[in-house]
Amino acid sequence: MKFKLGLTGSMGMGKTSTAVLFAKYNCGVWDADKAVHRLYGKGGDAVKPIAKHFPKATTDGSVNRMELKKYLSKNFDQITLLENIVHPLVSADREKFIEKTRFKINVFDIPLLFETGSNKIMDKVACVFVSKPIQMDRIRSRRSMAEDQIEKIIKQQMPIEEKCRLSDFVIETYNQKDTEKQVVNIIKEIEGYLSA
Repeated sequence: MKFKLGLTGSMGMGKTSTAVLFAKYNCGVWDADKAVHRLYGKGGDAVKPIAKHFPKATTDGSVNRMELKKYLSKNFDQITLLENIVHPLVSADREKFIEKTRFKINVFDIPLLFETGSNKIMDKVACVFVSKPIQMDRIRSRRSMAEDQIEKIIKQQMPIEEKCRLSDFVIETYNQKDTEKQVVNIIKEIEGYLSA
């Protein structure tokens, strides 16, 4: 049996670094954001449909993420159209990973896990969490987004309290040592299910 653990949380909560810890302990990791990068890259499956609906957002056979971001910041209502193009392609990429993975425990790093209904195909769900001030400090330290963009993205997502409530595990990511302990405990628990 291949165990599927959904890993989610809000922006700046430490999801990516937590996924790295799962990989360290011999878990397969599929990353939704990386899948999108593959789909947007040269010859990626999302390029043609995006070019059709957002012609200025593609150059040289790939999606120009900056142009797409710029367009969507002015036409925020078009985000649903983009999601309708990208989400089925991301799901197909995930299915390919599930078919090919050689790992017993597989972690699916999906920011919008509950929002897209992907939690329904997971065996269990883990949500990463830190307090709002730490979250905002982490996001601001990246210096990749304006304050209003950050707020817009956070508002779009399900509140973190709700995500934590719906999850089987909550991983607090205040420091790496404690986060790693929590990851190890979750893996042990899952290994317990698998050997039962």
